[in-house]
Amino acid sequence: MRSFFNSIPPVTKNLLIINVLMWFATLAIGINPETGSYRLVEWMGLHIIGAEQFNVLQLVTYMFLHDPTSFAHVFFNMFSVFMFGRTLEEVWGGKRFLFYYITTGIGAGLIQEVAWYIELGNAISHDVAHLGWDVVAPYLNGWVTIGASGAVFGILLAFGMLFPNVPLYLMFIPVPIKAKWFVLGYGLIELFLGVSSTGDGIAHFAHLGGMLVGILLILYWRKKGVGNGRYY
Repeated sequence: MRSFFNSIPPVTKNLLIINVLMWFATLAIGINPETGSYRLVEWMGLHIIGAEQFNVLQLVTYMFLHDPTSFAHVFFNMFSVFMFGRTLEEVWGGKRFLFYYITTGIGAGLIQEVAWYIELGNAISHDVAHLGWDVVAPYLNGWVTIGASGAVFGILLAFGMLFPNVPLYLMFIPVPIKAKWFVLGYGLIELFLGVSSTGDGIAHFAHLGGMLVGILLILYWRKKGVGNGRYY
């Protein structure tokens, strides 16, 4: 077991540890009885800009929290980090990989903010005009997202670009799929789900935001000839 953990690159390993510890910490610190929400989610989850609980640091902290009512949320995100992130870290090195991870996570959060405001649309403008922010802001506190999924989708995008022809084996599909087609298909599904407004509580546009920032970063590095460009 020790040799297994030692084989995981340090940044990937620490991301796994921090995310799992934060999941347990969210449970341990518990629920705010006044609001019925988990305290860490209130403090560190990404709230919509304009909400009373919003602060800019949440663009970073939100990606280290996961749904405390479901271990599957943190498990599958961290499984993806383990499966694909360690390869990227070995190719890029720890500093570049961590920069990529955090940047795609922040980009995902910013895209989610834009999507929220488009979704709220004229309703916000109408309420603000008639009631003012002091009245409206408390009702915006429920607009919050958590999870590393934006950064994870950035990782999937990077893996698909660096190793486009590597076959991926999925449990529910009996034949291997090349990484490039897997990433493209996943992105199109997220776009469809985001636009169709399924109301499933999943931040689909944050996922797309992570992929968008990821491709911009990789193309920039490729143009500059940095980050082991020979792999592209």
